[in-house]
Amino acid sequence: MTDRRHFLKLLGTAAASSAFMGLPAATAAVPATRFVSRRPAPGKRKFKSEVVEREIARVKARIGDPKLAWMFENCFPNTLDTTVELGTLEGKPDTFVITGDIDAMWLRDSSAQVSPYVPLARQDPALRQLFRGLIRRQAHCIRIDPYANAFLPDPHATPLSWAVHDDTAMAPGVGERKWEVDSLCWPIRLAHAYWKATGDVEPFDDGWRAAMRRVLATFREQQRLHGPGPYRFQRPSPRPTETLALDGYGNPTRPNGMIHSMFRPSDDACLYPLFVPANLFAVLSLRQLAAMSQAIHHDLAFASACTALADEVEQATHRDGRLRDENGRDCWAYEIDGYGNRLFMDDANIPSLLSLPYLGCCAADDPLYRRTRERAWSGHNPYFFKGTAAEGIGGPHEGLRTIWPMSITVRALTSGDVAEIRQCLRWLRDTDAGSGFMHEAFDQDDPKHFTRAWFAWANSLFGELMVKLVDERPDVLRNV
Repeated sequence: MTDRRHFLKLLGTAAASSAFMGLPAATAAVPATRFVSRRPAPGKRKFKSEVVEREIARVKARIGDPKLAWMFENCFPNTLDTTVELGTLEGKPDTFVITGDIDAMWLRDSSAQVSPYVPLARQDPALRQLFRGLIRRQAHCIRIDPYANAFLPDPHATPLSWAVHDDTAMAPGVGERKWEVDSLCWPIRLAHAYWKATGDVEPFDDGWRAAMRRVLATFREQQRLHGPGPYRFQRPSPRPTETLALDGYGNPTRPNGMIHSMFRPSDDACLYPLFVPANLFAVLSLRQLAAMSQAIHHDLAFASACTALADEVEQATHRDGRLRDENGRDCWAYEIDGYGNRLFMDDANIPSLLSLPYLGCCAADDPLYRRTRERAWSGHNPYFFKGTAAEGIGGPHEGLRTIWPMSITVRALTSGDVAEIRQCLRWLRDTDAGSGFMHEAFDQDDPKHFTRAWFAWANSLFGELMVKLVDERPDVLRNV
C-alpha cells in the first residue's frame, strides 16, 4: 500500500527538484561553486513582492559566506515562488499553500512557511491580502474538521492517496485526518503574529471566530475528562506509527487535564498521547487567542474560557510532564500517559522540546529548558545522530541515521553561543547536496542521500534564521 513516505520517495530527489524549478532533472543539483539563482524565472513565480525582493537583497549583502548567501536567496522566497495559490473563497481573498511536493495544505506547514514574511506585511498591501486569504482559508478548514491535519484545494477530490482507506470520519475537502494538537496552535500563532505586526483586523470575521470556538471545544474534548471523545483513527499499514491502538483511540491514559494528541507534528503516532511540547504550545496559543478575542471582538466570555483552559493545561503539564535525569535534575519529558510512564526523546518537527523558546513557550535561558536541551542534543535522545557530515535530531518518520536540517536550524535559532551558531551554519551549508535548498532529512554520513528536494517549511525556517542573525548578530554571518 502506498503511504506518504513511499509517495515522496517515488518522486525522486532530482525529479522533485526539477518539477518545481521548471528545469531538466539533469541540472537539478548544481555544483556548490556555481552560485546561480535556483529560483523559478520571474514569469513562473506564484507570488511577487518588491518588499520581499528588497529584503532578500538587504540580507544577502550582509552574509559573508557566498554559498550561504546563495542558499538564502533560494530558500527565503521559496514558499512565495512555488507554493501559494491566490483566489477567492466565499467572495473574499483566499490563499492556499501547499507543502511543496505534496499538493495539499497542512495547517502547521502553511503557517510556518509564511512566518518569515509577517514582519514585511505592514509595508506591502499584496502580502496583507495573502495573509488575509490564508487566515480565512485556515479558518474554513478548521470549520470543516478541527481534527484534520491536511486539506485539499479541491473540496470534491478524494483524500491523499495514502489516506483513502483510513478508518475515520473523513469530511469532503480533508486530505488526511491525523489529530495533532499543534495543527490548531499554528494558525493561532500566525493570526496573532500578523495582527501584532500590522494591526489589521479584517480577516478576523465571524467565520474566523466560529473556527476559534471549534478550536476551544476540540481542546476541551481532547482533555478526555469525560470519555475518549469523538475522534478515532486507524490505517491499514505495516508501520505502527501510521495507526492507533485500541480501536483507533490510542494507547491508554489517565486523564490529568492535559490535551491528548494522537499524532506528533511529524504525523507519526504518539506512544503516550499526552504530548508535552504540544501542550506547552497550546497554553501559549490559548493565551494569544484570549488576547485577540478581548482586544478585537471585546468577547470577554470567550477570552476567559481560553485563559481558564490555558491555566488548566499549564498546571497539569508542569505537574506531570517532567522527569528526573540520572543526576536527579528535572527535565521536560516528550510524552507521558498520566500513569507515571514518561518517554524521553525529541523529534526534529516543531513543536519539539528543542523548539520551545523559538515558539515562545519559555525563555532560551530557562534552567528547565537548558537541561532538557542538553539532554535532547545527546545520546540520551534515541533520535540524536552524530555522523561524519553533521550532528542533529531526526525522528521515527525517516528512521535511524537521518538528520533533519530543521533541527540544526532550530538549534541555531535558540542559541546564544556564537561558536554553536557558526557550527550549525556550517552544517547547513555543507549538507545541501549542492542543491541550494534545505531538505527534509539526510544521511548522517552522506548528505547526497536525502529526502524531499522540495520541502518549503525547511526552506522558510532557514530563511528566518538568516534574517534573525543579520538583525541581531550580524558579526556571526560575516565570518562563518
